[in-house]
Amino acid sequence: MIGPGRQQYREAVAAGRFYPAGPGELRRTVAALIPTIPEEQRQTALAVVVPHAGYVYSGAVAGETLAQILLPATVVLLGPNHHGRGAAAALDLRSWRTPLGEVAADAELAALILAAEAGIVEDGTAHDFEHSLEVQVPLLQHCRPGIALVPLVLGHLRYDDCQLVAQTLATAIRDLGRPVLLLASTDMSHYESRAQASFKDGRALERVQALDPAGLYRTVHELGISMCGVIPTTIALLAALEMGASQARLVRYTDSGAVSGDTGQVVGYAGAIIA
Repeated sequence: MIGPGRQQYREAVAAGRFYPAGPGELRRTVAALIPTIPEEQRQTALAVVVPHAGYVYSGAVAGETLAQILLPATVVLLGPNHHGRGAAAALDLRSWRTPLGEVAADAELAALILAAEAGIVEDGTAHDFEHSLEVQVPLLQHCRPGIALVPLVLGHLRYDDCQLVAQTLATAIRDLGRPVLLLASTDMSHYESRAQASFKDGRALERVQALDPAGLYRTVHELGISMCGVIPTTIALLAALEMGASQARLVRYTDSGAVSGDTGQVVGYAGAIIA
């Protein structure tokens, strides 16, 4: 239930900054970022990992990743909390608006998640200014018109709390009885040299590809990797394993220097598919 005084819609805040604000330009941009792959060549996935920078920097990585999967009707969006507002595990029940139109929440799945009382609470304030999930929505709207969302913003959690959240999500999805994709939104190293970012990110992505959430969590913290979405990615891996995941594949890795030309301080971007 949306609290009293809360607006019924989550309005776009990243439009015009991370992606075009005009519907026509946004449609053209998104279409150019997402290659057309025949349905028979796409795979069923339990989870994906995609970046969330401005489309000019990381949109092609996200688009290439999403293009390779059969997108179900519901996506659980897992993203980091860059602003520190709201609860540590905050679920938004509102419909979301982007320049491409309105996207409804999957109220049935959201209710199952909240009913578990596992520390995930309804809290739109954590979402109001957070870009990490919003930038994924126009891409998803292009790939599957009419898609429904369960957006979840996550603060820094201990590993055992990640396990609890992941178990809650996996159980709710099983109880729902229909396909759902988990989408973990993360950038990789921030403002390192290309060589240093590539080394650190390679270590983290090795753990993703090994389906090793504990190893990912440990590696990121021990090496001081500034991977903003390590918690969403850890949770996505844990939940996918609970749902039977047996493989993870890196689709693409790049960094901001590929666009800016500055390799002295880059941000890393990765796309991965977990099935």
